[in-house]
Amino acid sequence: MLAIELTGFGTPHDVCRCIEIDAPGAPGPDEVTVDSLACPINPAELLLLAGLYASKPPLPYQPGIEGVARVTAVGANVTSVNVGDKVMSLSRNNWAQSLNLSANEVIAMPEQADTLQLAMLKVNPATAWLMLTQYCDLKPGDWVVQNAANSGVGHSLIQLAKANGWRTVNVVRREELIAPLTAAGADAVLVDGPDLVQRCKAITGDASVKLGIDAVAGSATTKIADCLSDDGTVVNYGFLSGEACQMTPTQIVFRGLTLTGFWLAKLLGSMPRDKIEAQYAHLSNLVVDGTLNTPVEATYGLNDIGTALKHAAREGRNGKILLTPNGAV
Repeated sequence: MLAIELTGFGTPHDVCRCIEIDAPGAPGPDEVTVDSLACPINPAELLLLAGLYASKPPLPYQPGIEGVARVTAVGANVTSVNVGDKVMSLSRNNWAQSLNLSANEVIAMPEQADTLQLAMLKVNPATAWLMLTQYCDLKPGDWVVQNAANSGVGHSLIQLAKANGWRTVNVVRREELIAPLTAAGADAVLVDGPDLVQRCKAITGDASVKLGIDAVAGSATTKIADCLSDDGTVVNYGFLSGEACQMTPTQIVFRGLTLTGFWLAKLLGSMPRDKIEAQYAHLSNLVVDGTLNTPVEATYGLNDIGTALKHAAREGRNGKILLTPNGAV
């Protein structure tokens, strides 16, 4: 069977290769065998392949932070899923045609939900949902400000906020993104610039703006913080600028603003199983009813991993890039 292997860190499309490996054997008593259906290529994956992520896995390494699969066999002790079930994988090595996983590494998903959307459920919608709900008690009508709003997390945040009656100001770098994000439910979309804070405050007015979401870091963190009301919270979950987060003493000392970081892998690692299941049941139901929908630009087979990684790294995309290890879905 086919799998993707990382043998060294560097330019992603240069360091990953598609190889032939043995198919997994029969699952152990507490395991399931799954055939991978779809796996997105996330920015975190590109950082990991480049050796720039928070941690470096031992090499050689089989990547794949998230994905959705079909159960093909279950171990004798497994009762949580059945053969034929569509499942989300909590494993981080999903870029392969088939896997043996612990039963605790899979969560049953609704069959009627779109497979490509489910493949993207573990990371971006969960990140958006937890950032919206873990740091502030948002009320209907409250504002949230975010940058990198055209990202996968940004799209999910817009949709989740709209569904809960929270309003969003969304910062992007290109004017052509205004229309699609507005169509997705954004209340306001602003192109970044030196007067961003003034334009944001003209929209939010005297309303309390408690929460800012930052994926860029550097001076972008300062701008997001300046858009908030006193005692607000900036949640940083990325560093697209490659720079450290910047906030001023005035923001921290005199305005009482807080900067905190978010890393989904760490949070999931400490979350009880029942809460993980409840969270993804909630999010998967939002996929079923159409509340959550992330644009997809292209899908590739494992044999096309180089082309897929080049596409995923391309600026100006209008949707996610996914791998479909066992053929189109």
